[in-house]
Amino acid sequence: MLAMSHTSPRKGFAGILVWLNLLIPMPDSQAHADELQDAIKKDRKAIAGTWQVIELEIDGNPAKSEDAKRLLVVNGDDGTRTLTVDGKEVSKGTSTIDPTKSPKQLDFTPSTGDTRGALFLGIYELGEKSRKMCFSPQGKPRPKEFVSKSGTGDILVKFERVK
Repeated sequence: MLAMSHTSPRKGFAGILVWLNLLIPMPDSQAHADELQDAIKKDRKAIAGTWQVIELEIDGNPAKSEDAKRLLVVNGDDGTRTLTVDGKEVSKGTSTIDPTKSPKQLDFTPSTGDTRGALFLGIYELGEKSRKMCFSPQGKPRPKEFVSKSGTGDILVKFERVK
């Protein structure tokens, strides 16, 4: 009797996948990582500086203009931030951003205060002299739009560049 070579269908399919991977270029993960880092550096540079809060809405409730304008945020180009009220420091923290997402994503963690160490998920939009962000309370999902609806606890903040 003649011995016949038999290749299992699974091995044959795996071989086809190997050849397809060689023929079809796969996305370069290093190029993507470099693009992400470049985008982060660009937005960090644009965010760095002093920002006056001009509008604030919490859980669907707008703050009085004079109360919102008491808040000032100083952002470093390294992701650090300091929040002051009437010139008095009330909170510090760090953030990470992903400007390649739509909308752009911001995660920040206070390093001082009652919420020290908590993670807040948010989104941001950046203009030349203005920016806005919307973020959720700790443990809640990231907002998908720039709106603070009653019952969500989401906080919408609009800023104007001071310097």
